[in-house]
Amino acid sequence: MPFDFGALRRHPDVEGHGLEAADAADRLILDESAALVDGTTPGELVVLDDAYGALALGAAAAGARGIRVHQDLVTGERALARNADRAGLADAVQSRPLRADLFAGARLVLLRLPRSLDRLDELSGLIARHVAPEAVVVAGGRVKHMSLAMNEVLGAWFERVDVSHARQKSRVLLARHPRPHRLPAQPGWPRGERHDDVGVTVVAHGGVFAGTGIDIGTRFLLEHLGDAVPDAATAVDLACGSGVVAAWLARARPALRVTATDRSAAAAASATQTAEVNGVADRVRVMQADGMEALPDGSERLVVLNPPFHADAAVHTGIARHLFADAARVLEPGGELWCVWNSHLRYRPLLERTVGPTRQVARNAKFTITASERP
Repeated sequence: MPFDFGALRRHPDVEGHGLEAADAADRLILDESAALVDGTTPGELVVLDDAYGALALGAAAAGARGIRVHQDLVTGERALARNADRAGLADAVQSRPLRADLFAGARLVLLRLPRSLDRLDELSGLIARHVAPEAVVVAGGRVKHMSLAMNEVLGAWFERVDVSHARQKSRVLLARHPRPHRLPAQPGWPRGERHDDVGVTVVAHGGVFAGTGIDIGTRFLLEHLGDAVPDAATAVDLACGSGVVAAWLARARPALRVTATDRSAAAAASATQTAEVNGVADRVRVMQADGMEALPDGSERLVVLNPPFHADAAVHTGIARHLFADAARVLEPGGELWCVWNSHLRYRPLLERTVGPTRQVARNAKFTITASERP
């Protein structure tokens, strides 16, 4: 019986109209790799960046077992576990961290192509160094998010890269013959960059928002963050990315303890290393989590947020709504959420309803900074 992709859910990630748990690219990857999947023995298949489990569970439904899976987002990992339980395939998949042992002995890797070339380079390097010499990588995505540069990145790590025919606006790249000892054109991952204007060195793994740079919204926020709840003993850098805000706050306020949290494993690893290189690791606690789920109600006086506004490729307010609600839960009465957002998104009424009275701290041509007080 064909696998029912329609039964997959995104939960606990954002769900809504136009947000699907599987698409044509997932189905094409599985079709192009079907014969290879059929030839694997348990433990020989690795699946990377599978959004909600379509690739891993599609392969499991075809008979694969001992499938090792790494998903960057903790919400994706949880969705896979729940989808696997519903499909009766929980014993076929194993979620693993992104380390060398994820790939040991692998003969087939299924990869949902990331839109970040840096992420693709980091993943390709790990694959090439640690899989079996005869391994094949089947990597696919939506044509509108693919570029010839992806072929070049894979081609730097593999001797042969073939391209499938397009189907339903999706395409697959097949990479063979890994080059584990190729000479790197750039330093390995993670990478670091010093920003003297803000006094912080940023360390980032591939695919983390803004990389080793500091995006203009965060720069604008840092210009004004010194006045945020000056009596706070602790603070939270929510959706922390590379940990720029957490490191800056810890350096600017030597008595402050900061929790940095992000649902991305790559972001959490980057924020950990950013704190270390800036000498504030003793006062910055980093966790991979869905928002502030690990923090108790009413426990914080200051939460700082530069919210993402994309769910996959779609502009969607669901992620921001979730984070605003989480801030409202964690803030103590009188505590504040300091938030920077693209002005065209008009978040202020939502912040007023979800968190509390909201004032404008600053505004420029593109961004607005607000402070919302929990009643």
